[in-house]
Amino acid sequence: MFAPLRADDVKRTRPAEWNNLVFGGQFKDCFQPVPLRGKLTHDAWGGENVLPRDVLNGIEDPEWSYWGGNAVRGEDGKYHLYVCRWPEDAELGHFDYHNSVVVHAVADHPIGPYKYQDTIGHGHNPTLYKTAKGYVIYCVGKFYFSKDLNGPWKHNAFDFHKRERWCVQRRVNFTFAPRDDGSFTAISRRGFAWVSPDGFKDWHLISAESVYPQVEGIFEDPLMWKDHVQYHLIANDWKGRIAYYMRSKDGIHWVTEPGEAYAPGIDHYEDGTTPDWYKYERIRVLQDAHGRAVQAHFAVIDSDKHSDLPNDRHSSKHIIIPLTVGRLIEVQNKHAITADTKEIRVRIEAEDGFDPHRDIDLDSLRFGSSQEVSFGRGSKLLTTETSGQDLILVFDGQGNGITAENFAAKLLGKTSHGKLLIGWARLPVVPFTQPVLSSLSPKFEYTSEGLEAYVEVQNFGQASSQRASVEVLVEDRLLTSGSVRPLKPFEKSMVRLICNQRLRPGSEQDVTVRLEHEGVPAETFSKSVTLPGGQAR
Repeated sequence: MFAPLRADDVKRTRPAEWNNLVFGGQFKDCFQPVPLRGKLTHDAWGGENVLPRDVLNGIEDPEWSYWGGNAVRGEDGKYHLYVCRWPEDAELGHFDYHNSVVVHAVADHPIGPYKYQDTIGHGHNPTLYKTAKGYVIYCVGKFYFSKDLNGPWKHNAFDFHKRERWCVQRRVNFTFAPRDDGSFTAISRRGFAWVSPDGFKDWHLISAESVYPQVEGIFEDPLMWKDHVQYHLIANDWKGRIAYYMRSKDGIHWVTEPGEAYAPGIDHYEDGTTPDWYKYERIRVLQDAHGRAVQAHFAVIDSDKHSDLPNDRHSSKHIIIPLTVGRLIEVQNKHAITADTKEIRVRIEAEDGFDPHRDIDLDSLRFGSSQEVSFGRGSKLLTTETSGQDLILVFDGQGNGITAENFAAKLLGKTSHGKLLIGWARLPVVPFTQPVLSSLSPKFEYTSEGLEAYVEVQNFGQASSQRASVEVLVEDRLLTSGSVRPLKPFEKSMVRLICNQRLRPGSEQDVTVRLEHEGVPAETFSKSVTLPGGQAR
């Protein structure tokens, strides 16, 4: 029985189809029991709902309230955590987070205990990531930069280029992920996609709508990470205490997976003891050399935030929960997987602590689209073949569920010990590095040739574009069309278009620019535009 809802929270109805998900069908199934780093104790702050617990997990201190943060393994072999905190006895209680400072803590073990090392500066909700220039700690309204995890850290600020798009004035709680060419993508608190050529100062808004699921919810605290297969995104509906999991091949266009990413009750020790944290927020992950998430890091609080007062029993801390790590798998078919594919060959690699010849319950395996596999369907195993230390899994192509919309396939099953086995693989012939064209609104002029439209188009992808088509529509009527020349990554071009109809000078029009490029989703941008007065130049 988990903590009841409080005034700030509401109960969301989960889709009925989620009841049909099998184990491993939703991200929250990846949370593992937490090994103890110390003894379970009642001698700690917090309500009875979070006692006993292991105070050596993550970082906590009766004199400080900790919140958010993420960790990375340094070249020194130690684990470096960047997290914010404020005094527990602060007059505003939990809401003194506005005055929080970012601190650096270090541990010899990835689960902790993390020990305070130094203070970096004022800031809230820190997020660490690495660029070619060095390390960035992004906080609300600022970032710190250093070439070394131990500092020194210099204060700086991002330049956010809205590009005529709507976004909230306070650009906070971003999450970042690298791209293969050294550029970066980011998702803002409200779910808008941004890109940067180097992940440093300049960020460009490219989405006109939120990438979050189109469901009821107040989303915040997004987490994005990239591994050797794809991008992953988790967004938390803080009022509904439900989080969603999404996937993408480019960090910009997303698909939502069914089920919950996490929910109250996921923190439990290997002996079954379950601290009942009221809220889990600010999820971050520790990644391995392949980019795979191996741990989840959370800010947790034992009560609702309004009940956390100065000098009381309530507070918050940073906890760590191990995750089931996806296995390294590769589809060996050279041609596209379709409903007509007879067999699907999948290599599963041996790793330290994992022998695919002995550690898999072969009868449990299913492979195919996540829409099928997560509900217990998908392709069944026909046979296996030995390939050195690795194993080749040969699946019947029937029932794979893979269509042109899929870019990665899912492997799901159990280990020989009955534990979750999961993996993702890129599908053959699917391009993962593509152009991403984005426009500004048209700038109109009346000339001797009539009404002309000038549209700036820029390529924010990782690959050069081919010639693309551009259309300008007023409401649903085509006003003009043309083509955009090939563009290199981050190159822009001004496209001149002659309009095929006249619009009243000085009028305000709802205008849409539509860009189409072979092999990528069409991009549209709509904006209300006021036409010039009508004097020809």
